Amino acid sequence: MSIRVAVIGAGAAGLCSARHLLNRGVETVVFEIGSCIGGLWVYGNDNGLSPAYDSLHLNSEARVTAYKDFPFPEGGPLYPDHRKVREYLEAYAEKFGVTPHIRFGSRVTEVAPVGAGRWRVSLADGSSSEFDAVVVGSGHQGLPSHPSWRDDFTGEYLHSHSYRIPEPFRGKRVLVVGMGNSAVDIAADICVVTKSATISARSPVLMMPRMLFGVPTSRVLGRLEKPWMPWPVRRTIRETLTRIVHGRMEQWGFVTPKSRTHPTSHPSLMSHFVWDRIKAKPGIASVKEQEVTFVDGTSETYDSVIVATGYQVDLPFLAPELRPLNGHKLELFLRVVHPAHRGLYFVGMFNVAGGGNIRMMDDQAEWVTQLVTGELPPPDQIDIRAGMEEEQAFLRKHYPAAPRYALELDPVFYRKQLQREFQRANGARNNPQRNAK
Repeated sequence: MSIRVAVIGAGAAGLCSARHLLNRGVETVVFEIGSCIGGLWVYGNDNGLSPAYDSLHLNSEARVTAYKDFPFPEGGPLYPDHRKVREYLEAYAEKFGVTPHIRFGSRVTEVAPVGAGRWRVSLADGSSSEFDAVVVGSGHQGLPSHPSWRDDFTGEYLHSHSYRIPEPFRGKRVLVVGMGNSAVDIAADICVVTKSATISARSPVLMMPRMLFGVPTSRVLGRLEKPWMPWPVRRTIRETLTRIVHGRMEQWGFVTPKSRTHPTSHPSLMSHFVWDRIKAKPGIASVKEQEVTFVDGTSETYDSVIVATGYQVDLPFLAPELRPLNGHKLELFLRVVHPAHRGLYFVGMFNVAGGGNIRMMDDQAEWVTQLVTGELPPPDQIDIRAGMEEEQAFLRKHYPAAPRYALELDPVFYRKQLQREFQRANGARNNPQRNAK
């Protein structure tokens, strides 16, 4: 009996999902809203969802970011830019025969169950088709999240999702809000042309160097940190290395974190602090017209504000009762399996806390394929609820209770969960009645 699966999105998550499915002989259709392959890595993507700016590069080293069996080209940069990543994804789709299965210009408007474990996928053009399963690989950076004071600022305001090049900010007083990867990229980008540049860090931050001893810092940490080390020891290692290169965070206006935070690094941002091109401020207390007051009581006037305040998970093609959302959190088993609707899967809905997002998507896509083909039996409700609670307990213990960390994924913990699930599934083959519960 043939199996038919719909994949939503032709970005990194959708491509590897389709590749693994096709490799197992599954009839696969990829629905892509735009006209090209690459998703968020396509600068000026006509799907309207890409946040790519001209200076965008990978934040993780190419060799640990790449799909497991498809490395980036030999002799390429350690941290490829968006053009190289797009070329890489296009080459991946061609090599593994995914491209002919992509329907470009296809906006999915509804994914709905139609009984007997099947799903109907409807498009904006009025057409629809039925599938045995649906894989959502549309990403989680399409709907910007804005601060509550957005309408109080009367100067130029934009979200990092709309930022492209620094030139429009030449000669202006600019405030960048946030300390994630996009925020630090943009701050370093614009401070060479602005009259003044400020970055607002509401939370503590450790701005780690991108390179150490001539190699990516991640390689050094890989040698020094061991899985058995408690977090305080690993934190001390990271603080020490950062202090050797950048000094204390406090001397630049930041606060050193004492709990886990999403890793932040940049190859040149701290140099701009040294050259006095940029300054740091704490979180924002209030905004009135063009004046911003910070929680330390100081105030500054700005011409422009660029907020890098994250995104909301946007699944407009799913009815509310099908959306696995609890506020900013995705309620999924191992970030992949819908707890209540068999045959609905998600790939790439996470932010890896150190490591490559694309590599982790590859792991998820391979697992989805094993579930779809029946190579592995599906988890039962007992395992699903236990796994979801275990993950939430881990996040509560190790990360701040902030929306930014709702999609945080610790690669070591996650891979342990996946391995345990594989062991359970293999064991369940000898006890098929357990998965009928």
